[in-house]
Amino acid sequence: MSTWPQPVARLLEILDGLGDHTGELDDVSAWPTKSLRLLDEAGVLGWVIPRIYGGEEFSGSALIEGYLNLARACLPTTFVLTQRNAACQRFALSENEPLKQELLPALTDSDRFATVGISHLTTSRQHLAKPVVAVEIVDGGFRLDGVVPWVTGAAFADWVLLGGTCDDGRQVLVALPMDSEGVSVLAAESLLALDASQTVPIQLEHVFVDQSRLVAGPVEAVMNSGGRGGTGSLGTSALAMGSGAASLDGLVRETQRRPELEKILQPLIAEQDAIVADLLAASGEQVSSTDPVFSNESLRQRSNSFVLRASQAYLAATKGAGFTSTHPASRAVREAMFFLVWSCPQVVVDAQLREFAGVADC
Repeated sequence: MSTWPQPVARLLEILDGLGDHTGELDDVSAWPTKSLRLLDEAGVLGWVIPRIYGGEEFSGSALIEGYLNLARACLPTTFVLTQRNAACQRFALSENEPLKQELLPALTDSDRFATVGISHLTTSRQHLAKPVVAVEIVDGGFRLDGVVPWVTGAAFADWVLLGGTCDDGRQVLVALPMDSEGVSVLAAESLLALDASQTVPIQLEHVFVDQSRLVAGPVEAVMNSGGRGGTGSLGTSALAMGSGAASLDGLVRETQRRPELEKILQPLIAEQDAIVADLLAASGEQVSSTDPVFSNESLRQRSNSFVLRASQAYLAATKGAGFTSTHPASRAVREAMFFLVWSCPQVVVDAQLREFAGVADC
C-alpha cells in the first residue's frame, strides 16, 4: 500500500506525460521546461517546502516513494528536481527567517528555479589543497572567488545555494542571486548522459553576497549541520531504483515477446522489491538507524549494483536494436552510469570497484 499522503496521488496523473518527454531530454541543448510545468501542475514543486511558506512539507517515506515513481518515468527531470529540492531544504533549515520568507513561497511553482553548488564541499575535488570557492568575510557580507564545478541548471537558476570556505577553514552557505556582478555560467561539457540537466561550472570573480543572503555558517563542515541529505542519501538511492525499475519495464516488454527471458526477469523483480522495501523502511524510520542493512551506504551500494545490472540486462535482451543511440535501452545504460559518480561516498565507490573486480568484501 502507498505511504503517500492523499495530495501526492496527483503525481500519478502526470507520470505518463513525463515518460513521453524523457526521450527529448537526451540532448545537450534541452532543458525539462515541459516536465517541470507538469510537476508544478501536480503540486510536486511544493513537496519539500514547509506549509507555512505555501508548500506540502513531505519527507521520509512519502518523499522517497515520490522520487521512485518520478525517476521511473524520467530520470533527467527527477535529478533536476532533487537539485532544486536540496536548495529548498537547506533554505528551510536556515535560521534566516527574512530570507526564507522571500525565497520559499516563490519556489512553490515553476516560474522560479533554485539549485545547488555544493559538491566541492562533499565529494568533488576534495583532494585539492586550496578551496575551490574561497570566501572572504567583508563589511556587510562575503566576497567569493573560484569555480563551482557542478551546478545543475545554472543558466536557468534564479538562486544557487552556494558553499565556500574561509581562510580559517570555516564554511558558509549562501543564497547567491545568479544576476550578481561577477557571476559567469561557463560552457557545458557533453556528458555520458543527463545532458538536459544543463550541469555546468560557474565562475565567481570577486562576487559580493550580502549578509542577508546567508543560509548557514560560518562553521566547520557546514554540510554536516541540519541533518538532511548528504552524500549517499536515501534520495539518491531512490533515483537509482526508479531508473532500474524503468529498465525492468523495458525487460518486461521484451519478455512478452520472448518468454524465455522470464527466468532472468523474475530474480531482478524480487531483488528490486527487497531493496525498495528496505529503502522505504529506512526512510520511514521504521528500523534501527544503527542496523548496517538500512544504512545510507548499504542501500546506496545495493541500489547502484541493481540499476547497473538491470540496465545491462535490458540492453542484452534487446540485442542489436538496443545498441542504437536513440533506443531506451541504450539511454538506460548510460543513465545508470551516472550513479557511479553522483554524490557517491568513497565507501560506496570502493564497494562498486570490488564488485567490478570480483573481489569479495572483507
